Amino acid sequence: MSTLRVTHLAKRFESFEALRDINLTLQTGKFVALVGASGCGKSTLLRIIGGLETRSSGRLEIDGTPITAPGRDRAMVFQDYSLYPWLSVAENVRFCRTLKTYAKNQSDAAIGDAIRRANLLIDLMGLARVRDARPDQLSGGMRQRVAIARALMAQPDFLLMDEPFGALDTQTREVMHDLILHVKEVERSAILFVTHDVEEAVYLADRVVVLAPNPGQIDSVWDISLPPRAQDLKLAPEFLHYKREITQRIRATSGMVRDRGALEALAGG
Repeated sequence: MSTLRVTHLAKRFESFEALRDINLTLQTGKFVALVGASGCGKSTLLRIIGGLETRSSGRLEIDGTPITAPGRDRAMVFQDYSLYPWLSVAENVRFCRTLKTYAKNQSDAAIGDAIRRANLLIDLMGLARVRDARPDQLSGGMRQRVAIARALMAQPDFLLMDEPFGALDTQTREVMHDLILHVKEVERSAILFVTHDVEEAVYLADRVVVLAPNPGQIDSVWDISLPPRAQDLKLAPEFLHYKREITQRIRATSGMVRDRGALEALAGG
């Protein structure tokens, strides 16, 4: 079991303090969701963990080894899919294993293993019938399945997902929710998942972390204790309780104007 540990992490962009004193632990096989008002630093934190952004201070390590750059132990999935339009589904999935810089030192057996893994992931993600299609021939949900399969090719310990289903319609999102939970059980990767949707966070995660803005810092942590996930669970009292309480915390930390007099003043009323 691998452990990713964030300790007293902070991020500043010149005079703007984006993150302050973030402490977070993520272990293999767990699903943690980050939620919070816009501007609270969810995506910035995810990019720092992924090695795509530098931190200003604090520690970031996996099993005691400091994280200083992107690595094969972490893979990222974004909302915009980031697929290569000139490659087929199968070629996109196995792209990282076909790069000359990777493949030139690999044995035939290792290359064969990579091809077999790509085929297994294509099957796992329900992509077998479109394996030869190009991205522009696929729906948004199918393109995101390709992006997730590609991210899993290197068998990362940690899968980092930045609002991956935000652009999908409600029905497709529900399908993807159940699919990613299945993937987590099969692959055993830890998942750190950024979302603005509290219902999505409660349905998917073992733990929900609420970030407060200005600067971004952890407001509260919710351990989600629910039965095995199924769509009908979203109507259960215990599910609605988590959703209501977490939503209230986000509203309390967002700094949004809710006073009617203030709103009328802003409107010139």
